Amino acid sequence: MKHLNKLFAAMLLLAGISSQAQDSNNPWAISFGTNAVDTRVSAASKLEDQFSEFFNAQDHWNILPVVSYVGISKYVGDNFSFGVTGSINKITKHVLPLETPPGDYPTINPGDLNYYAFDGVINYSFMNLIKSKVIDPSAHIGGGYTWLGEDKQAGTLNGGLGLTLWFSEFVGLSYRATYKYSFEDVRENMPTHTQHFVGLTFKFGGKDTDGDGIYDKDDACPEVAGLKQFNGCPDSDGDGITDASDACPDVKGPVEFNGCPDTDGDGIVDKDDACPDVKGLKEFAGCPDTDGDGTQDKSDKCVDVKGPKENAGCPWPDKDGDKVFDKDDKCPDVAGTVANNGCPDVSEEVVKQLNAYAKTILFNSGKSSFQQQTFPVLQSITAILKEYPSAKFSIEGHTDSNGSDASNQKLSENRAAAVKNYLIENGIAASRLTSSGLGESKPIDSNKTKAGKANNRRVEVKLVK
Repeated sequence: MKHLNKLFAAMLLLAGISSQAQDSNNPWAISFGTNAVDTRVSAASKLEDQFSEFFNAQDHWNILPVVSYVGISKYVGDNFSFGVTGSINKITKHVLPLETPPGDYPTINPGDLNYYAFDGVINYSFMNLIKSKVIDPSAHIGGGYTWLGEDKQAGTLNGGLGLTLWFSEFVGLSYRATYKYSFEDVRENMPTHTQHFVGLTFKFGGKDTDGDGIYDKDDACPEVAGLKQFNGCPDSDGDGITDASDACPDVKGPVEFNGCPDTDGDGIVDKDDACPDVKGLKEFAGCPDTDGDGTQDKSDKCVDVKGPKENAGCPWPDKDGDKVFDKDDKCPDVAGTVANNGCPDVSEEVVKQLNAYAKTILFNSGKSSFQQQTFPVLQSITAILKEYPSAKFSIEGHTDSNGSDASNQKLSENRAAAVKNYLIENGIAASRLTSSGLGESKPIDSNKTKAGKANNRRVEVKLVK
């Protein structure tokens, strides 16, 4: 019995190493099936004879053809598991240690002895070492206690080999052969023997809350079904980015956009793109500006032609083609120069023509009223001024030397003003015209002759620059 105490102490020490899972996923396994007891090893004195008829079931094995053993075990890490097995049998074949003739070991029936055993097992699996998911070879040690008949009982030190073929992750067909060594002081009551176990093994205990085939201990998202490549986390849109890291978990998108799509390929993801189906620019939230004028197409009334924002993306009109926009063109219907705000420049020839007309303006003697034949001349002057709507002019009145200086000054002023007022009344802007009288101060001919005096009585039109 002192050996048995040592045996159980060793078993408890080994069993306390750690406690994790049966195969790193399922922490528990239960086995049941039938067992066979072979006493030949105790009868044979030579080692080679003990195992020479190891599988001679017909002559040596005691088999109870029912479910005759049950075992339960728990994985303790690093390919080790610890378990207990209970078994029953009936001994009807007992091999005697006789050699008559030499080498022959007779088998007798000791009287249908009941056999009960309770064993502790420390098992080491080689499955990971051979890198197989089906074939699971193993070795085990342990100890147990056996009852034989009504009054024989003893402890044994156990060891052996096993093999399990896994049909699935949870179910396997297992075989274990255990050599049960009894110590000399009890061997008379309990012979050393071999026990074979054949049955089914079921693994269980792994927790998979979300049912995705990945156990909770390895599942980064245990409450939500996911994929193995993402440690159990989901990728709803299948774009290779887990939902937790995917800014658009329900729509496929590339990694560079955190899983969001960019349908038009403009570098702006659809959820931030105001125009997701047409390439656009970031400054316009993904909408295009086809003509590049700074006005996006949806606000641009001239999408293919550059134009200012102030004119809704359209170029300002220039009807007369003088490169001065109509909005700035003082003469939008007449080609002019930029320097003259779109109006044509008044040439010297035009000024000469104006003065040629002006010299023919006739007033009633001593008055500022026009003679009847002068009106066509005034109309011609008006027409010329209308051709240059931004040009400004001064109207100067001159007299001959007849009369006093004061009366001549007044008369010249009134006559210049009369021409000015006529032009204003006929459509020339008042802001473009000034008038002044110079009296007899600037004659252009002699006042000693009638013809000279006629030349000095005149109206002159001058361009104001």
